[in-house]
Amino acid sequence: MSNRPVPFAATLHVRDTCLCLHTQRAARALARRFDEVLRSAGLTSGQFSLLMSLNRPEPPSIGSVAQLLAMDRTTLTANLKPLEREGLLTVEPDPKDRRARRLVLTDKGLARLAAALPIWIEAHGAIDAALGDERAQSLRNGLNALL
Repeated sequence: MSNRPVPFAATLHVRDTCLCLHTQRAARALARRFDEVLRSAGLTSGQFSLLMSLNRPEPPSIGSVAQLLAMDRTTLTANLKPLEREGLLTVEPDPKDRRARRLVLTDKGLARLAAALPIWIEAHGAIDAALGDERAQSLRNGLNALL
């Protein structure tokens, strides 16, 4: 098998050095961890992040939420649907531009978010403690530099 177009050494190199692979693996592991603890509040980690992104003084536009979460609008809209069906948010016309849509947390959505926040704080604190404050902040800084 020596005439393989991609040598096994290249596979090992990618496995050991690829930032995308390492970030994806870490993201999946973190998401599983948060999914597990947030289940008691009836949310996944993605739903928690999405609802938290709506918790603003003024209801955000779909575009601003998509940008914040680094999602395309189609994916965001698909993720909004179950939360909207559950009555956690509404999608309403922008009063200043009827073509635009605003995402509004309902009272039920705010209550769900309020129930989930202490769970997130505890889980996030445990992760920060395991990493150490300096390492955790360095990781956040490095990830933010990629945006």
